[in-house]
Amino acid sequence: MLPRRRDEEHRASTPLELFFDLCFVVAVAQAGAQLAHALAEGHVWSALPKYLFVFFGVWWAWMNFSWFASAYDTDDIPYRLATLVQIAGALVFAAGVPRMFEGHYAVGVLGYLVMRTVMVTQWLRAAGGASGAERTMALRYAGGVACAQILWVVMLFLPHAVQVWTPLVLVPFELAVPAFAERRYETTWHPEHIAERYGLFTLIVLGETVAAATVAVQSGLDEHDALGRVLPIAAGGLLVCFSAWWIYFARPVHDHLRSNRQAFLWGYGHYLVFLSLAAIGAGLEVAVEHATGAAEASGLLAAAVVTVPTGIYLAVVWALHARYGKTGAAQFVLPVTALAVVAVTWIGGGAAVLAAGLVCAAATATGLALHLRPAG
Repeated sequence: MLPRRRDEEHRASTPLELFFDLCFVVAVAQAGAQLAHALAEGHVWSALPKYLFVFFGVWWAWMNFSWFASAYDTDDIPYRLATLVQIAGALVFAAGVPRMFEGHYAVGVLGYLVMRTVMVTQWLRAAGGASGAERTMALRYAGGVACAQILWVVMLFLPHAVQVWTPLVLVPFELAVPAFAERRYETTWHPEHIAERYGLFTLIVLGETVAAATVAVQSGLDEHDALGRVLPIAAGGLLVCFSAWWIYFARPVHDHLRSNRQAFLWGYGHYLVFLSLAAIGAGLEVAVEHATGAAEASGLLAAAVVTVPTGIYLAVVWALHARYGKTGAAQFVLPVTALAVVAVTWIGGGAAVLAAGLVCAAATATGLALHLRPAG
């Protein structure tokens, strides 16, 4: 398993990587569904920590695979089989998501262990074909990931009162492994390939958000015949999703991924991008249930579960890459829009969702006008 060149031409995502993404989004859908169920019952503060924890497991396993594949994808039989085992682990993890929201972590941690243990074997294989600093780097990755998995197993045997706090230690430990491993030698990840991988997963999560909203609207119409109350939510939700797509893909970002420092900050920041996108879908479900009288959440909460993640998404996408290359008024469009979207929360209910969609659409049009103005 030899590293691929960072300047390799026409480096694109493979069918195996796309299959990997589609299987991983099953866990994303499970997390969003459980979040929507908890929010509809008004259990905000108990559901959010669980959602953050579950989503970390999905995102971190996906992210580690993507960066490893960018540097070492040999596409041979052992590599393919290892990736398929990771996919199986992701499905086990997805099956355990409902239990994790109830405070039972065994099934979810088992699926996570399968995904991460495969990465240990992949790094050991990479170390076998390397020497010097590269070999040290690969062994550090393997050792760091293995130690983290041992700690997750230990967590399962701790008292519940202690268990709920252990992620505050184990998550930073996991996040520190890449920085520790690549301290003296950087993997040969491909900027265009990485940008494409993140863009594709953004599309898949965005599609899952639209699907969740569609199912919610359908059930609302079938069970409650509340077309007039559901249509504003559907329209606002679509405008939010369309604007989210337009803003993320407004310009290529791979030119800004020149070093590990830039790439790590950009890659880690996408936790909030994926997290907020999936939460928007859950929020739209809650907004529809509130409009049809099927949710215990208040009108203010039904609005906030859509507007707040939308505001987070806009702010994070601006910070990660939308701000590059912009000057003057164009630099402030997304930050102001994020604040405006959160502010319309106080309208409450479905009207707030429609208002958020209109604000996002207006911001997209404004940004496009400012971009095209110099060209006349």
